[in-house]
Amino acid sequence: MVTVALAAAFAARVAAAEPVDVELVLAVDVSLSMGQEELAIQRDGYAAALTDERVLQAIADGVHGRIAVSYFEWAGTTTHRVVVPWTIIATKEDAERVARQLSALPPASARRTSISSALEFGADMFAESPFQGMKRVIDVSGDGPNNQGPPVDLTRDAVLKQGIIINGLPLMTNGGMASAYDVASLDLYYNDCVIGGPGSFMIPVNDWVQFPEAVRRKLVLELAGYDPEAETGQLPVIYAQARTPYDCLVGEKLWRDRQWMWDAN
Repeated sequence: MVTVALAAAFAARVAAAEPVDVELVLAVDVSLSMGQEELAIQRDGYAAALTDERVLQAIADGVHGRIAVSYFEWAGTTTHRVVVPWTIIATKEDAERVARQLSALPPASARRTSISSALEFGADMFAESPFQGMKRVIDVSGDGPNNQGPPVDLTRDAVLKQGIIINGLPLMTNGGMASAYDVASLDLYYNDCVIGGPGSFMIPVNDWVQFPEAVRRKLVLELAGYDPEAETGQLPVIYAQARTPYDCLVGEKLWRDRQWMWDAN
C-alpha cells in the first residue's frame, strides 16, 4: 500500500508540474585551474548567450515556448553552489533576470575537480524541479579531467539511465595553477567519459575568446535541435561517437602521481 501511495503521489506531482520544452542544468567548473578573470568570462558568457536573440528565438520556436534553467558552479566533491535555482525563461525579460542573477555575486573557486559529483548533483536537481520538460539536459563545462569522487564514466552511465542527456564544453585553454593536471586531449576525454544520451554533443573551446560564441551555439543546439549557422560557424560541434576508449581514470592517476606537490606544503 505504501508503494502504491508513493507512486500516486509522484504521478500527481508530475501531473501538476508546469510543462516546458527543456529542463536545462548548467554545470560550470570553478576549480582552482581557473583564475578570477576566467571565472568572470564564464559568467558573462552564459549571461550574454541566454539573452542573445538567436537563443530567445530558439526558445520561442519550441512547442511550449519556454524552458526551465538552473545554474550551479562546481569543483571538488563538496563544492556545488547554486547560483540560479530553477527558473522559467520564456521572454527576453526572463532571460535578463537570469543574467542579473549571474552577475549579482562574484564566483569563488575551490580545490579539486569532480565531474562525477557535478553530474550526480545535476541529476538530483531534476528531482527538485517543479517543471516537466520534454527533454532533460545537463550541460557541463570544465577544463580538466575528473580527479576526485566516483569514476566519471560510471556516474555518466548511471545518469543516462535516468533519461538525462549530458552535453559538454571542454575548456582546452591550458592555464592556471593546476596545469599539471591537464590532459592534452580533453575533447576526446569528454567524448568517451563525460557526454552521452540521444544527440549528445560537445563544443571544444581552445581560447577564452571563443567561449561566448561556444555557449550561444550550444544553447541553440540544445533548444532547437539544430544550428542554422552550422555551415558557417567557426567552432566545431562534435557529437558523441564510438572510438578507441580514452582512459577515464587519467585525472585520478595524474592527481595520485603528483600528490607529493601537496604533501610537501
